[in-house]
Amino acid sequence: MPELPEVETIRKGLEKYLVGKKIKEVEVRDSKLFQGDKFHPTGAIVSGVRRFGKGLVIDLDNGYSIVAHIKLTGQFIYEGKETKELVPDMKLVAPVPSKFTRAIFHLEGGATLFFNDIRRFAWMRFIKTTEVKTLPFFKEMGPEPFKDLKFEYFKTVLQKSTGAIKSTLMDQKKIGGVGNIYANDALNLAKIDPKRSGKSLNDLEIKKLYEAVETVLKTGLKYGGATEINYVNVLGQAGKYQNHFLAYGRAGEKCKQCGKGIIKKIRIAGRGTYFCPVCQK
Repeated sequence: MPELPEVETIRKGLEKYLVGKKIKEVEVRDSKLFQGDKFHPTGAIVSGVRRFGKGLVIDLDNGYSIVAHIKLTGQFIYEGKETKELVPDMKLVAPVPSKFTRAIFHLEGGATLFFNDIRRFAWMRFIKTTEVKTLPFFKEMGPEPFKDLKFEYFKTVLQKSTGAIKSTLMDQKKIGGVGNIYANDALNLAKIDPKRSGKSLNDLEIKKLYEAVETVLKTGLKYGGATEINYVNVLGQAGKYQNHFLAYGRAGEKCKQCGKGIIKKIRIAGRGTYFCPVCQK
């Protein structure tokens, strides 16, 4: 599932191309996509785009917002006169609209925003902007890196954790935005065994892990996120962080940290977990 760097890359693209544009019409092709109130943004102008963890919020000038979670295979694809020369990755994006297109936002100036979702896990809601933070998905989310995840809070959460440290990093109610890819890479960068409990870490290890989480997320943002299955930016282009994975997906390959160990794959809480048995202690 796309994580903080991927969703933030999408947010930046939506902000760049949508803000200031009026929604002329919304073509709903799959009613299952929409939850809550009746969807009626026609005539509204996009005033901003925000992100909370892995969730997106498109704010409108009529006091309402479109809240979305792309889940595993959701894609926002923008087409406009300013993007005609930019070519999408046709291995990841079918010509739009396609049988996977769940909604089409027709914008002023002939621009169009398509929303695709192969697996149909994604959801959208149209609610009052003042109510966005009351949604359980956002209300229950823990502090996230680059916003409000402070070291002292991070330290406290880890010191109270008796489960595997990797699972703690991925618990959205404790820390928002970090998923499997970046949890694996952060632990590898900090040289910490993902099976250890949070409370077993000393102060220096906690500090190294806190800094490692920010480092791998920044690197992910730098490369436009990681494309594993269907993730693309709003132009339909793949991310490149998968070419820079530290541990994730590298089972059988030499560890980049120590150059000695071979990355091993195990499962923790049902998720594929990659680590170096030599340097991750």
